[in-house]
Amino acid sequence: MLTKRIIPCLDIKNGRTVKGVNFVDLRDAGDPVELAKIYSDEGADELVFLDISATEERRRTLVDLVRKVAATINIPFTVGGGISAVSDVEVLLQNGADKVSINSSAVKNPQLINDLAQKFGSQCIVVAIDAKQIDGEWIVHLVGGKVPTEIKLFDWAQEVEQRGAGEILFTSMNHDGTKNGFANEALAKLSTLVNIPIIASGGAGNIQHFADTFIDGKADAALAASVFHFKEIEIKTLKKELKKSNIAVRV
Repeated sequence: MLTKRIIPCLDIKNGRTVKGVNFVDLRDAGDPVELAKIYSDEGADELVFLDISATEERRRTLVDLVRKVAATINIPFTVGGGISAVSDVEVLLQNGADKVSINSSAVKNPQLINDLAQKFGSQCIVVAIDAKQIDGEWIVHLVGGKVPTEIKLFDWAQEVEQRGAGEILFTSMNHDGTKNGFANEALAKLSTLVNIPIIASGGAGNIQHFADTFIDGKADAALAASVFHFKEIEIKTLKKELKKSNIAVRV
């Protein structure tokens, strides 16, 4: 049985970790390098670093910060934000990233997924999908959730798998920062439609929410931010409790 992964997420703006609710009202959550070290030491399975304003500001990811974070951790490290070309990925991998996450650029240029998977291998390519449920339909949004598209979540998920993505990071904008639990119904449906791992994101508020997303949502990994940043849940405690519920985790 594959172990389920716990992944803290560092949303970065102006070199600091930030966290909001439903993608707005951002507040400071600390120094990314310090937080990264804490999570690595506490037993996180992976770390995700998202430069959340890179696309909007039309610039590349903060490479110096990526290098500093990579130097302090010993777990797989995924970096996203502002990636739109093969050369962007080369720079990040050279500076300590193990995987890259693409979002808006993949929607605007789906061939980018094929090109990156071909060049670096599918295992290196995570496609992040931010979607919002509107009138019963899950609709993909871009540029940090600011720009709605006409693309439907489930169609896009299947396409990114076919194009060579190795993993999908699905964030429910309806659930983001609310601490009311993950979008398990949508996650469970995704898991029946694709054969690549799905990372659940948006809505973690307590330990039970993680258990629910692994059991009901069929998620392969659960990503969270504020509950870890503000010490509401400790990763070691979380894993112990999940193990008690017979959920396979690496302790």
